[in-house]
Amino acid sequence: MKTRSKATTSVGKAKRLASAAATLAAVAGTLAVVPGTASASGNVVTIVYATQGLGAEEAATNTAIAGFEKANPGIRVKYLLLSSNTTDALQQLTQDFISGSSTPDVIESDIIYPAQFAKAGWLLPLTKFHPNMNAFFRSIVNTVTYKGQYYGMPWFINAQGLFYRTDLVPTPPKTPQQVVADAQAAMKKDPALKEGLAFEGAKYEGAICVYQDFLGGFGGSLNAANLNTPANVAALQFMHDTIYKYKIAPASVTSWTEANVQDAFDSGQAAFGINWPYLFPLVNAKGSPIAGKVAWIPFPSATGHPAASLGGDDLVINKASQHQAEDWKFIQYLERPQVQAARMITAGDAPAVRAAYTPSLSKAVPYLAQAEKVFAVTSPRPVSPNYPQISLDLQTMLSSVLTNQVSAQKALAQTAPVVQKLFASGNS
Repeated sequence: MKTRSKATTSVGKAKRLASAAATLAAVAGTLAVVPGTASASGNVVTIVYATQGLGAEEAATNTAIAGFEKANPGIRVKYLLLSSNTTDALQQLTQDFISGSSTPDVIESDIIYPAQFAKAGWLLPLTKFHPNMNAFFRSIVNTVTYKGQYYGMPWFINAQGLFYRTDLVPTPPKTPQQVVADAQAAMKKDPALKEGLAFEGAKYEGAICVYQDFLGGFGGSLNAANLNTPANVAALQFMHDTIYKYKIAPASVTSWTEANVQDAFDSGQAAFGINWPYLFPLVNAKGSPIAGKVAWIPFPSATGHPAASLGGDDLVINKASQHQAEDWKFIQYLERPQVQAARMITAGDAPAVRAAYTPSLSKAVPYLAQAEKVFAVTSPRPVSPNYPQISLDLQTMLSSVLTNQVSAQKALAQTAPVVQKLFASGNS
């Protein structure tokens, strides 16, 4: 669910690069076909780093790799691009893990996967490195913890919120219905708008994150043990109605990922867009048609208690890696407060390391104050080794409703007991 573009490219070229990266990953099918294997040549060790990227994240990662290699002349890092779709990236990684491959050595993992990888025995427990987890925000530390051991290091925190055009929506909406009214009014005001609301509705992980945002709008939650509630039905019905009743989202949204939302919003064709903070540097870049006209808030809640889907990535080590000491050195470098701060300035990724939050970072990142309000109401997706299967069931449920095949009430009634059973068995 990630697209790539270098910070120095134009918005249009960034989108073309994102599309090309996604297509290349899909054609590749497995990580093994991408050049680069861990090796030792003379006094130089090469490790393979598998990662995704949104917006300017690729440029930020390349900068960090260059800094690491300069500080560690005996280690080289090969940059391996995963699929832009997080579900496809999981399949690619799983294939390599199952094959017993020693590469990739270090992996950028979505926060929902370490428990699954750890249970399967694919990750190196970090006990021998004595990681200091007190340096990180507790909410994301939980995502690398499995049965009392740490299997990864938090890297950056993400939260999904509602971007809106301040020139078209001067006052931030306070309820889901106000989002509808403001979107409809904006579409009437500006004929150039193609969408009132852009969001990720394809059958993949991103749609679950959007649903979680909508859940907060109606007082619901993604509680795997109690999914079928009136509030959750109302949120799912609203998600459906944005397309078919209110007509503020296009029917094509059922195949949209972050790349499509980015495309619609930063080109000035949408009044609202649900996405991650990486979008801020893009919409405010030189040449953007909406630079200086964008604000970001948690999706509004009728109950006054919004929720933002917690995202973010962790750094994990392949248990089969032949260069674990070098892997750990690389992770330690990426975790440096100054490296994390530089990444946020370039790419919009909020540091997981508490020490990175300084007055100078606030000055360099004008939207940090907005981001902190969204981060303050984050909600995690269920943490479970069975989450991949839970995710597939939720994706199927959401897709069936968004494509107008099953009612929201029936879809939740059918899916809730299945999810509850998976969650209970995975955490027993």
